[in-house]
Formats: sequence, structure tokens, C-alpha cells
Amino acid sequence: MNDVIHLVPPRTKDRRVLSVLVENRHGVLSRASGMFAARGYNIDSLTVSPTEDPSMSRMTVCLGCDDNVIEQIRKQLAKMTEVIVIEDVTERPHVERELVLLKVRLDPSNRSDLLNIAAIFKAKSVDMTPDTITFEIVGSADKLSNFINMILQDAEVVELARSGVVAVRRGSDGLRESFSSGVGSS
Repeated sequence: MNDVIHLVPPRTKDRRVLSVLVENRHGVLSRASGMFAARGYNIDSLTVSPTEDPSMSRMTVCLGCDDNVIEQIRKQLAKMTEVIVIEDVTERPHVERELVLLKVRLDPSNRSDLLNIAAIFKAKSVDMTPDTITFEIVGSADKLSNFINMILQDAEVVELARSGVVAVRRGSDGLRESFSSGVGSS
């Protein structure tokens, strides 16, 4: 149980996070992910959800690549008629978060240790049975990996679900302003 696991790739200078505003239509995600697969791009995480405007969805794509590859990806995405705006948020100040739900084996000998670790990391206990406990934690990829590794010192993982990265720019403007101002692909 003391093995360190790496559930996310190590942060490198080549790690990029793209925010892509797309039309909220059937098949857009499939075509975008197919484009990544067809060209051999490895996606670390892909998160998609509707925005405040129900006609649009936001895709957040986290991947490891250099400047040349990110430029190729942007050009390929821009060819899709449903893509409204593309932004590499790693090029500007931004906030990034992930969510983890972690269910572990519980026994009387490790219960208080697990709850103490959760308190240190500000994780919530969202479900408990006589033999398991499920934690919810939100934060950076590094924080989540550190939490998981600490828990693994005292418990066995039953189940783990990780959301993938979501990110927004810092400051008062958002991705839609890029579209409104005619920036298109930044």
C-alpha cells in the first residue's frame, strides 16, 4: 500500500490546456476527439459541458505537446465548422481544477487516520458504509495526486473517478469575449 502512484502525467513545460468553445450540437465531441486520435495526439484529459448559453459547449483539453504540435491542433480544430473560439489558457493567467471521488476500504484501525488526511487536504467524506468511505476533493492535479498517495499509505482503493481538468482565465473577461471581439483562435 505504500507505492506512490502517478495518476496524472508530471507537469512539464510542454503541458497545455486548451479551452474550445463549440456549438452545442450532436457529434461535435466525437468529431473533435476523432481528429485527435487520427493524428496520434495523446489527450491527458478531455472535459466537455454546456455553457451559460445552451447553444454552446466548452471543451477543455489537457495534453502534452510542443509549440509546433499545439499550432497544428489549433489549425485542425479551427477547420471544424462548429468551433467558435480556441484559446491556449496556459499562455495567460488562469485557474485550473479537477474533481476526484475516491472510495477506499475502511476498518477501525484506519478510520481516524483517513479522516485526518482528508481534513488536511480539505476533502469531504460524501459516503460511508461499514467497510468503505468515499471522499470528494477538488483542486490542482498535484494536490489530488498527493491526497491519493497519502490515502494509499493507509487504505486500499476500491474505486476512483477523476473529472479531468477544467480551466478559466483569471480576470474580468472570458472565452466568449474572444468570440465577441472577433479574436477567433488565440
